[in-house]
Amino acid sequence: MDLRKLKKLIELVEESGIAELEITEGEEKVRISKSSSSTQAYVGGPPASQPPTPPSEVSAPLTPAIAAADLLPEGHVVKSPMVGTFYRTSTPGANPFVEVGQTVKVGDTLCIIEAMKLLNEIESDKSGVIKAVLVENGQPVEYGEPLFVIE
Repeated sequence: MDLRKLKKLIELVEESGIAELEITEGEEKVRISKSSSSTQAYVGGPPASQPPTPPSEVSAPLTPAIAAADLLPEGHVVKSPMVGTFYRTSTPGANPFVEVGQTVKVGDTLCIIEAMKLLNEIESDKSGVIKAVLVENGQPVEYGEPLFVIE
């Protein structure tokens, strides 16, 4: 599914009165559910060897992220523009794009988020020094989840 379409669906759910939307295109499945404080999205692909995760378990990881937002170091927070898998390096074994304490400029690549087998470079939208990297390499991220703090 096209990432622009996914973003548009998330916006529509946030703006509308519906609580949940589920769409299936071929083997791809997207479920977007709106809780009282945020919108959550789950993107599924072809069935794996494990059974599908119940919706209650899909929603659970977002709660600590929201609570952690109150504990973020002070500074500009770079948030995930999409749902996907966070990677600090371009290839396994390579040096990370950025480290804590490193100076970055607007447009510098901070990380890669893999979404639907597409690698999306996430660029800095602010110049400054990386104060914190908030996500582990290979970890799934949600739309709007804090990734970095730049001071």
